Amino acid sequence: MRTARFVATRFAGMLLVLFVVAFVTFVVFYVLPADPARLACGRPCSPEGLRLAREFMGYDVPWYQQFFDFLGGIFGGRTFGTGAAAVHCTAPCFGWDFQNNVDVLSEIGGRIEVSFSVALGAAAIWIVLGVGLGVLSALRRGTAVDRITMAAAMTGVSMPAYLAGMIGITIFAFALDVVPKNGYVPLTEDPAQWAWHLVLPWFVLAFLHAAIYARLTRGQMLETLGEDYIRTARAKGLTERKVVGRHALRNVLLPVITVFGVDLGGLLAGTVITERIFGMAGVGRLLVDAIASLNLPVLLGVTLFSALLVTVLNFLVDLCYGALDPRARLV
Repeated sequence: MRTARFVATRFAGMLLVLFVVAFVTFVVFYVLPADPARLACGRPCSPEGLRLAREFMGYDVPWYQQFFDFLGGIFGGRTFGTGAAAVHCTAPCFGWDFQNNVDVLSEIGGRIEVSFSVALGAAAIWIVLGVGLGVLSALRRGTAVDRITMAAAMTGVSMPAYLAGMIGITIFAFALDVVPKNGYVPLTEDPAQWAWHLVLPWFVLAFLHAAIYARLTRGQMLETLGEDYIRTARAKGLTERKVVGRHALRNVLLPVITVFGVDLGGLLAGTVITERIFGMAGVGRLLVDAIASLNLPVLLGVTLFSALLVTVLNFLVDLCYGALDPRARLV
């Protein structure tokens, strides 16, 4: 009963956050000076042509009605225009790209494989390296291993993503010529080439994020190893492996999982700089192109889709938190 209430509470909170994010995002994009109807109308655009464009795109009604029409499209689909020129956006409809005459979710779906491939591969590497090096550094506190690990972590934390990417390309793609310089090969087309083209982006992102996780894990591990229950476990004669693996690491992973959910959600929504540097057409590239062309429906749809990913992953993190620490279910 307590577990069901915990899940229901977190799920309700997730829905509330999504509604607030959708509302704020819609209002922000509504007050921007760019006018999608005027852009679609072209130049020259007569007042009558602008009026027809607004009616077709649904911008001829108050902003609050536009917002609820947008929400209704997510759950039930939406039709833009009337008669033979009308276009239908099936549910879930995150908007219609009037510049390319396609629904926004289809555009996101066509690019999500790239973003997911980059994000999931990098995440698997950085969580293993970051947590592993953080634990090792804490257990070897003050030694050369600790100093080297923390120096590398400080470098990763301080280095911008574009600089790390350019250094990686310069060394491994141009100087050594051991990995492809750019591009993406679909997994279904050639799994080996898919992985080979992603090796460098994976390790560039993993280096930057593993540095953060190593520092976080080390700090949490040092704090946990000083707790009374750890001293009690050692006094009972448990081996160091059991003390660290069974007792200390479980508490250390709680804040790590929280940060991991936020980071992974952000990366799944598109790695703008990484995709740009390595010439990959993912969701991040779609967002950049939409900004350049002032394509507001795509900007709004991608933003809300990104918020959805982050919020859902945080909901899953809350469930993992409750599984690792039963005390969280009481909150």
